[in-house]
Amino acid sequence: MDAQSTGELVVVTGMTGAGRSTAAKELEDLGYYVVDNLPPSLLRDVVRLVDENRGVQQPIAVVVDVRSGAFFQSLTANLAQGATGRKATLVFLEATDDVLVRRQEAARRPHPLQGAGRLLDGLQRERVVLGDVRSNADLVIDTSDLNVHQLTDRIAEAFGTAETTQLKVTIISFGFKYGIPVDADFVADMRFLPNPHWVPELRPLTGRDEAVAHYVKSQPGASEFLDGYLPVLQQVAEGYLAEGKRFMTVAIGCTGGKHRSVAMSEEIATRLALLGYDVRATHRDLGRE
Repeated sequence: MDAQSTGELVVVTGMTGAGRSTAAKELEDLGYYVVDNLPPSLLRDVVRLVDENRGVQQPIAVVVDVRSGAFFQSLTANLAQGATGRKATLVFLEATDDVLVRRQEAARRPHPLQGAGRLLDGLQRERVVLGDVRSNADLVIDTSDLNVHQLTDRIAEAFGTAETTQLKVTIISFGFKYGIPVDADFVADMRFLPNPHWVPELRPLTGRDEAVAHYVKSQPGASEFLDGYLPVLQQVAEGYLAEGKRFMTVAIGCTGGKHRSVAMSEEIATRLALLGYDVRATHRDLGRE
């Protein structure tokens, strides 16, 4: 079977409470045939049955989690073998421990690895079990600060079109005082540039405003950074595509995520778009100050 002529195979996994069910529902709405709580060893059988009954163009999504027990250990091996005949994308949903605990307590459900211990004990065991899988994921989504609608938007952006070969790049601005995005492949620090916060007429504005953007990009070192950083991103993007990785997240930070990081993120996204990349800029902490 020619993998280029078949539908997408998306494998969704990640931490309990991070949003696997929400992701699965959105994929189903996008036309995927969804199977929840699938033992990884049955991936080949599911694909074969779908191919026979719905055709090879039918996209498939499967949700795998620690409830699969010992079967879970075979996930990486099954994906690496390419035995399904489809190009597989592994999606890992992540969130901080405090957020996961709060969600599980709100749902009044114990953690599947909790045993006789605390909920946090189960989460820590799960992180150990999923460590290798997370490191091999094609797309990591941190849902700590995402509501249900924002998560479904992220899934739709990633899998809502038939396009399967182009690298999707997300440029996310953030404030260091709120923490570094855990799903970032690259982190760049814009605090080497003068802060518009200390310019009275610029303080109430954001990096999306032309006055702030001009101020930031005209500072000594800004152009040199951009001219040097874009070729690095291009080189890595080419390597990602060669290795079959189709998502890249670049985090651009400053102190509060309002001025410098926003302006530079927008400029990086614009330059990458002009080079032909499928890119979007998002601003995690804009409006928090």
